Amino acid sequence: MLDHLIKGATVVDGTGAPAYTADVGIRDGRIAVVGEVTEDARTSEDAHGLVLAPGFVDPHTHYDAQLFWDPYATPSLNHGVTTVAGGNCGFTLAPLNPDRPEDADYTRRMMSKVEGMSLVALEEGAPWSWHTFGEYLDALEGRIAVNAGFMVGHCALRRYVMGAEAVGGQPTEAQLQEMLRLFHDAMAAGAWGLSTTQSSTHSDGDGKPVASRHAKPAELLALSQAVGEHEGTQIEAIVAGCLDQFSDDEIDLFVEMSAAAGRPLNWNVLTIDAAVPERVPRQLEASDRARKSGGRIVALTMPILTPMNMSLGTFCALNLIPGWGEVLALPVPERIARLRDPDVRAEMLRRAASKEAGVFRRLANFGRYVIGDTYSAANDGLTGRVVKDIAAERGQEPFECLVEICAADDMRTVLWPMPTDNDPDSWSLRQETWRHEDVMLGGSDAGAHLDRMCGAPYTTRFIGDCLRGRKLVTLEQAVKMLTDDPARLFGLRERGRLEVGWHADLVLFDPERIDAGKATLVHDLPGESPRLDSKAIGITAVWVNGVESIRDDVVTGAVPGKVLRSGRDTQTVSTK
Repeated sequence: MLDHLIKGATVVDGTGAPAYTADVGIRDGRIAVVGEVTEDARTSEDAHGLVLAPGFVDPHTHYDAQLFWDPYATPSLNHGVTTVAGGNCGFTLAPLNPDRPEDADYTRRMMSKVEGMSLVALEEGAPWSWHTFGEYLDALEGRIAVNAGFMVGHCALRRYVMGAEAVGGQPTEAQLQEMLRLFHDAMAAGAWGLSTTQSSTHSDGDGKPVASRHAKPAELLALSQAVGEHEGTQIEAIVAGCLDQFSDDEIDLFVEMSAAAGRPLNWNVLTIDAAVPERVPRQLEASDRARKSGGRIVALTMPILTPMNMSLGTFCALNLIPGWGEVLALPVPERIARLRDPDVRAEMLRRAASKEAGVFRRLANFGRYVIGDTYSAANDGLTGRVVKDIAAERGQEPFECLVEICAADDMRTVLWPMPTDNDPDSWSLRQETWRHEDVMLGGSDAGAHLDRMCGAPYTTRFIGDCLRGRKLVTLEQAVKMLTDDPARLFGLRERGRLEVGWHADLVLFDPERIDAGKATLVHDLPGESPRLDSKAIGITAVWVNGVESIRDDVVTGAVPGKVLRSGRDTQTVSTK
């Protein structure tokens, strides 16, 4: 007898093959039968007119902490994501040195700063009961609703071995060997591989460059070589050039790391903008060179535009513009005074428009900002209005106008920059770039930057766009890009396709309705901390390992997810 039977669904199986109509039966967490099914089932449902696809795989998340207080990984699970990759960008919650209890506090403050996580939620929502990476994985086992695999963060390895010297210091030979021992232990316990960052935007809770930014190429190559000694492992890496265009040295480093491991390396995120036509060819040069050197470098790119709110009052992307962090970190009264100085504003604008600002240059068109929430009578009626229109009425320059609006709210005003890359040429360039063999959809950062952006719904929004919007790819191709492509990159065993015998990770949706709702601020984190959430539209149900986990955008309370461990749940994806 089947556990559940889905009758008459339009099956899109994840391979890119044409859709077809079939019944799909689930038994013991697996897809038991596909076709015309006459076998009895404990439960069944009519899915005529609905699409049944494999569960989506999100290759870049930061759910490492959230899964402890939110085992459903919302809103990703709501939007059909059944498998998440965590531990990215060099940041993980383990290992933690048992001889230094203060390292847990350092890690929490770093994650709060660099990944925009609520410090209160980190302190109150996770048990912090582990020391080894294996103990961290064990703490999640049996209590999560999604399947989750995790890289080992380079910063945690360095901190464990070097303590405070991890920031600014270089390991001795003995310390490097200890780092490698820890790393091997983590991969033997099921870690997916190495994640590391050398990005200039990544600073710890003290405002200092995070630990992995101080690593020299020899250290990175030693860790990369260790990756290749374990089955089903990967590398994920970030460098400063990920934000705009790689330097020759950065390309060389990525190529050497992938070749040393004999494993794919993925990076995040490829920004596609027709106004900067030279960016995509330069970024993909790394992939082309890696292929010639026995490696593989995969660029993650988002198929939607993810709005991100800004503020002159709290840490956000504006702080990452060269020269801006120093001003925006001042106490509010002093910050307002500095921002009202025309010379200070002129210098800030100059820096924001400079080449060194990279991708953050797009944030400097302040006339295209939309005013969000306001908090003073002086700003009544401004919510939803565009700054350039307000500035014209007041006879001010846009940045001056924006500063005065924010000053009236004691810097609490919420700002929404309108995207600069929403033009037909940019969408055409995206469509072309997605065809590259080393470009993959992803980069949601789900679980991070919680009150600033909500990237998790990219799956439903992208499919809705493919069905009823720009229609840049077919439904079958869109599903493959969200399922089988990332599953094959990570070497997931029997996941990513709707195939008899494979794990029953499935999403059932209405093709006429599938979409994502507007991001709204909710206060549902531990300590009532805020985050942006987005409702899933048109998702009928989601199954994880054959168990219904979502029905009509509501979690069922089941926790059938698995901690996916390298070797057991992943197989080696060779670059040869």
